[in-house]
Amino acid sequence: MTAKSEHFTTSPLLKRNISLSICPSCGGGSFASESGTGMVCDACSQLFKDEDGIPLLFWPNNWENSGDVTELVKSFYEENPFPNYEEADSVSRLQQGAMRGIFARLLDEQIPDSANILEAGCGTGQLSNFLSIRDGRTVFGTDLCLNSLRLGETFRQRNGLENVMFLQMNLFKPVFRPESFDVVICNGVLHHTSDPYEGFRSILNLAKPGGLVIVGLYNRFGRIQTDFRRPLFKATGDCFKFLDHQLKTQRIGDTKKQAWFMDQYRHPHESKHTMGEVLKWFNNDGVDFVNSIPKAAAFKSFSRDERLFAANHRGSKFDHLIVQAKMLVSGGQQGGLFFMIGRKTS
Repeated sequence: MTAKSEHFTTSPLLKRNISLSICPSCGGGSFASESGTGMVCDACSQLFKDEDGIPLLFWPNNWENSGDVTELVKSFYEENPFPNYEEADSVSRLQQGAMRGIFARLLDEQIPDSANILEAGCGTGQLSNFLSIRDGRTVFGTDLCLNSLRLGETFRQRNGLENVMFLQMNLFKPVFRPESFDVVICNGVLHHTSDPYEGFRSILNLAKPGGLVIVGLYNRFGRIQTDFRRPLFKATGDCFKFLDHQLKTQRIGDTKKQAWFMDQYRHPHESKHTMGEVLKWFNNDGVDFVNSIPKAAAFKSFSRDERLFAANHRGSKFDHLIVQAKMLVSGGQQGGLFFMIGRKTS
């Protein structure tokens, strides 16, 4: 790891939460001390430097099998940060964009102001920055891609956001102790890993008992139209981009459209999942189902005033078939993404 910074100074936010830290190298020590150039593990003495104000805490998996796609995905996002910012983005524009959708607005309205929040796989950090605007919250945004994190950190610094911090981290090698967070968010990330279920278990371990875990994944049915368009675009030199809703909308600029196109149609690795599969994850690891987008019960609509964290019916296999068939028919306008929300049992 190399650092552009000549001198490392632990951020005030990290200092206040240093007890949550754990060394990703040895898995036992914490960053209780620092040298002039980085943070030092108090158990194994491993030094971690920073770059552009972002602690470089990524540690490789070192798995014995050859199926690990971490470096492949990391390289892709270093070249194609997602979802990217428009050049004129400000706090007000970030808020306006978030409020146009339902999910981010409801998160902001219903997550307590005192919550400790982790966004594992934050990309360029829009959601982390947005959730940190309210006073009282502590938000950590982590990602494996340094170029993505730079965009989030640049926005944070430019707009004086003090309740959020960005760190480079491998979600399979967390830099936080178990049971550190009230809310753990992992949106659009696990399906780009070698082992989505083990990734889920890794981030779940970071949630407190009674804490919330929110995962967004590509749906097996909702992704079918994207899977059809991908070879069509490639064969025709991208002449049919108008088939993608996000690429023809006027609500986002060219920068975000290009980031969307690369993430959806040029990504080197993805997997697809179902509601029933994630409910099995919940069952296996002590998580109570709370809610989902779309609703897990057929013929139930997701309200713009939804009580996001109120208990809902988890639906039957028949329900899931109907709900996911609707995703196929609708064309997966959000890339076929679905969200599952659970509460970690004590």
